Amino acid sequence: MYQVKGKWALITGAARGIGYLTALFMAGQGCNLILHSRDLTHTERVLGEVRALGVEARAVAADLNDLDAVARMLKEIDALGVQVDIVLNNAGLQVAYRTDYCATPVTDYEISFRVNTIAPAMICYHFLPQMIARGHGRILNTTSGIALDVCQAGYSASKAALDKITIDLGSKVEGTDVMINLTDPGWCRTDLGGPHAPNDPRSAIPGIVAGVFADDGKSGRFLGAQHFCGLGLEEMAEKVAREFDSPYPKAPRG
Repeated sequence: MYQVKGKWALITGAARGIGYLTALFMAGQGCNLILHSRDLTHTERVLGEVRALGVEARAVAADLNDLDAVARMLKEIDALGVQVDIVLNNAGLQVAYRTDYCATPVTDYEISFRVNTIAPAMICYHFLPQMIARGHGRILNTTSGIALDVCQAGYSASKAALDKITIDLGSKVEGTDVMINLTDPGWCRTDLGGPHAPNDPRSAIPGIVAGVFADDGKSGRFLGAQHFCGLGLEEMAEKVAREFDSPYPKAPRG
């Protein structure tokens, strides 16, 4: 099982919802944290809470819809002088639910792709080479199980694009101790999921970070958090290795 104690993790969208719960969980495992939100005031509470658990923590801010701000944030993280071994691209945006789906405005796609696809890709491209050079690291990109819903086309298309980026990047590190996978909390009662979602956000913990603790060298997988409800970390890592294979062609046995 991958050990996170003393390592540094970047969590985007850490001020509320799944990101907030993930921050508390990871701090509870001894992981130091860089907490992202759109405004530094948003992470004040969670910053204090994770530090109270005995870990180091920093806060950074950027509107992910502003790609120049994302680039500045990455430079700010570099200037902290810490080694980021874990990236949790949790932040996401569902722009609108378009009942008249054939009138979906272009801006739904523009905003969704900047926040849900391009910004996380920038973050991956920034930290992945460093992980490869060191020989270890974990990246989890948060996707969505939404399918066949034309009323949320911008959101679902942007997540599908992130899936493709993740799987393609994973093919370059497959079989190494640098792992990049997809995670999905399931439909939870958060600001994004809405009040009628079937799952309590706490049900996504610890499964939302199953791909962090996995240690089997496989990438490009969809690791839905709800598959791991009620499991301990060792059990979760074993289940990932046993039941979730990477999507890449296997070399024939000679």
